[in-house]
Amino acid sequence: MQRKDIIKMSKKELKRLKVIQEALDKYITQRLASSILNLSERHIRRMVRRVRQEGDKGIIHRSRGRPSKRRILKSMKNRVISLYKKQYKGFGPTFATEKLLERDKIKVSRETLRTWLMEENLWERHRKSSNHRQNRPRKECYGDMVILDGSHHDWFEGRGPKLVLMAYIDDATSKIFTRFYDYEGTIPAMDSFKRYIKRYGLPQRIYTDRHTTYKSPKEPTIEDELANREPQSQFERALEELGVDFIHANSPEAKGRVERVFGTLQDRLIKEMRLRKISTKAEANNYLRYYLPGHNKRFTVKPFNASNVHRRIPDNIDLDAILCIREKRTIRKDWTIRDNNKFYQIMKVPSGLSPKYVWVERLINGKMLLMYKGFYLSFKEIEVRLPKKKAVSKRKRVALKKKYIPPKDHPWRKLNRLVIAENNRYSQRTNG
Repeated sequence: MQRKDIIKMSKKELKRLKVIQEALDKYITQRLASSILNLSERHIRRMVRRVRQEGDKGIIHRSRGRPSKRRILKSMKNRVISLYKKQYKGFGPTFATEKLLERDKIKVSRETLRTWLMEENLWERHRKSSNHRQNRPRKECYGDMVILDGSHHDWFEGRGPKLVLMAYIDDATSKIFTRFYDYEGTIPAMDSFKRYIKRYGLPQRIYTDRHTTYKSPKEPTIEDELANREPQSQFERALEELGVDFIHANSPEAKGRVERVFGTLQDRLIKEMRLRKISTKAEANNYLRYYLPGHNKRFTVKPFNASNVHRRIPDNIDLDAILCIREKRTIRKDWTIRDNNKFYQIMKVPSGLSPKYVWVERLINGKMLLMYKGFYLSFKEIEVRLPKKKAVSKRKRVALKKKYIPPKDHPWRKLNRLVIAENNRYSQRTNG
């Protein structure tokens, strides 16, 4: 059983009690005690008076063991926990406090909610890895460099198809532009880039990974070796024509800003779409128009330099003719070409031209064009029956098989020798 004369104190209070007792015994002045404890002289006089009247327990704070007047009622705590379990399950404490204030008009601090959730085993503390990475400073101007990447994720949490979120994040400000697509490829990259530059302008450079959409896996041709250049993907070729530089990252950590943005979007955007029961690509892209302004307002940072170095799209260029898949095809003697196992008949060629090849352009909207030296040629799809391969007859198949030669100790050879010997003896008898 605990004795009544035992006093519970913290380390801080024990330290203060020692100094106050020294001041009571006149070994040090109250001014020196205030300097040692980093407290005001008035507060030192107050503690000296209490210790003189009440003894050692006078050093203990008077609010010890009393409920705070600013405490949150238990009914409010139960309501918040109930709402979290029903509507915001899986939300982080920061995001959950924002949604509680926005949707339910309940104001609670982030750390208070974090404590409540950990008490109810609804949240665990997440510790970040401490691997050392060399920091890359941000670019100084808005539009100097834009980081591009695609995130493959179950954005609808099983309510709809799995999509890819193409994201553009400005390195200087962390301002983002995103759009959902069915896959990560050349057409989605070109379509999303076209939407980005129409809204913000042409950036100085694009920074992305080595996905085959952005980095060609082909071996260099003779023309590439003579020009001292590497093979280009369709996306690289289009950006070069628009005057945008291209940089390839060697690791995911090198483009950490866009990776961290995906982590934020996979936490916040997914839950926002869950609350609104969004389950299709069209609905998701439509909602992004309302989500992105709020996201950018919250997470965008101020650049070192207020200049915007995005360039305006020149009026004399055709974006559709640049942002397309362009491939070279040889013209046959009957003025036909073959593309993707389909045949096309060229109908008419401008006078004075005798092309030996054409450029096939497949636009973002799926339309196909044939171009030669700035002229677009008329054509139509035709059906050509390819000659069938001749079937090999069964007799020829048998003849192609390797002839079987029996070994020397095979019974067939022994029988054959006996027959030959008997025939020789028979012929000798008849002749004799």
